[in-house]
Amino acid sequence: MSTAIKAPQGQAIGLPSSHTYSRGPQLQNNSKSKLKDKKLRSQLKRKEAQIATAEEEAAKAELLNVEDTGFLEPESALERTYKFTQPQIRKEVDVATAQKAFDLKLDFGPYACDFTRNGRYLLLGGRKGHIASLDWKAGRMACEFHVKETVKDVAFLHNESLFAVAQKKYTYIYDGSGAEVHCLKHHVEVNALQFLPYHYLLATIGQTGYLKYQDISTGAVVSEHRSKLGPCSVLRQNRQNAILHTGHSNGVVNLWTPNLGEPAVRLLTHRGPVRALCIDREGKYMATAGQDSRIKVWDLRTHKCLQDYFSPRPATSVDFSDTGILATGWSSHVHLWRDVLGGSAEKQASPYMVHNLEGNSVSSVRFAPYEDFLGCAHDSGYASLVVPGAGEANYDAYEANPYMTKQQRRTAEVRGLLEKLQPNMISLQPDIIGSVDPASASVRKQEVVEAVQEAKDKDAAEFEYVAREKQRGRNSALRRVLRKKNKHVVDERRNKVERLLQQEKQMKQDRLKRERGETVEAGPEAGPALSRFAVHGSRRR
Repeated sequence: MSTAIKAPQGQAIGLPSSHTYSRGPQLQNNSKSKLKDKKLRSQLKRKEAQIATAEEEAAKAELLNVEDTGFLEPESALERTYKFTQPQIRKEVDVATAQKAFDLKLDFGPYACDFTRNGRYLLLGGRKGHIASLDWKAGRMACEFHVKETVKDVAFLHNESLFAVAQKKYTYIYDGSGAEVHCLKHHVEVNALQFLPYHYLLATIGQTGYLKYQDISTGAVVSEHRSKLGPCSVLRQNRQNAILHTGHSNGVVNLWTPNLGEPAVRLLTHRGPVRALCIDREGKYMATAGQDSRIKVWDLRTHKCLQDYFSPRPATSVDFSDTGILATGWSSHVHLWRDVLGGSAEKQASPYMVHNLEGNSVSSVRFAPYEDFLGCAHDSGYASLVVPGAGEANYDAYEANPYMTKQQRRTAEVRGLLEKLQPNMISLQPDIIGSVDPASASVRKQEVVEAVQEAKDKDAAEFEYVAREKQRGRNSALRRVLRKKNKHVVDERRNKVERLLQQEKQMKQDRLKRERGETVEAGPEAGPALSRFAVHGSRRR
């Protein structure tokens, strides 16, 4: 069966460039000819042919993606898209879309919100202890309960069957029915939660300033890093390379990996505390909001500020959509900015859309994956806002399927555990995993020898025997004599006790030297064994 695509009569189909789907440069012919192993040389040729075929097929398959994102477009130069209100948009969209736009009035705010990776389930956590998980598209409640203590943050784990809640003292894990599964007592006074889906790691940071990684598949604490910058409540992940970004009170954003005790990158972003940050889906850009009422967009490849916006009040939450729309929440307002990504993008004069919550302060904004909706949690509940063009029109169902059945969910969970990545594979350059080392065999061998020798030296230093003097108890008879109130009084008994202690210390040192084979200096020559019982001439008289 041929894979050629036939065009209608009179029309020609232009295939997209396969450069978009390129998987890296191929090996040079002279590099292949230098290989002595014929089997390896043939395998490389066959692999490169398969990669070239895959690139071509991916370019052809792009023609089948006829869906495209639709934004609000003004009809004239005088019209502004931010003047459209949510009631006006709901009247113009279809019934299914209008049903997904709703407002929830809740009494235990302010709330924090989170979505599953496929965007089907919504998790709400009220500051006063209210927890709710629901299928927001179908309007079906999964579970709802009250923990009767402060809730600081909530986060779904690998799917909707487990979620974590940062409560007043400890972090708890609940299942889909609301039953408590685990109490993570190692995570104390947590302010922010993040889950790394490909590594099955739950990351937390809080009042203590320690960033902790916990593997939920094994239950082990992978690593624990001290930020040395005090309490922290800003924590987001880069979905491209699993790097965690933390914002601190001195305006610095740190980039962390589990295998480094120090931040991989330190970036000074604001003149005051960092209030919120987010990273786009491709992992190239970061948006930060500071106490100085500035919202900045950064290029993570060059670590330079691309755009700088001002907000009348410091923003409390920011988030990027799948298509690059930036949502910012400050006071009771929500502003959405379009075309803020890319080095060539110009600074926007006005926002794409605005929304007012009428007296309710915004606490968290999150875009629903693969949907044109923005979840906005505030003091009095939750609001679902329609944002045309925010969702990805063509999604990969093997990655995250919004219409996943129960059997598909179980299969995806097992496959995810089997394909779990190790924490030490997290790095700033994820493409280095699986790449070919260009160094020669002799250089690689020398590096291995040096690493082995360094490990041996380290082990020898750790297990080196160091003789320590045994300390006697503080309440021994001799110590009690020396701890008299009149310790500055010099008498005969005190001098005798100090002399005996000095002799005992010297004897221990000599004994340790003999055990190590060292020479011991000879002391004063000892007299006969019964010399101390002899009566001297002075006493006879």
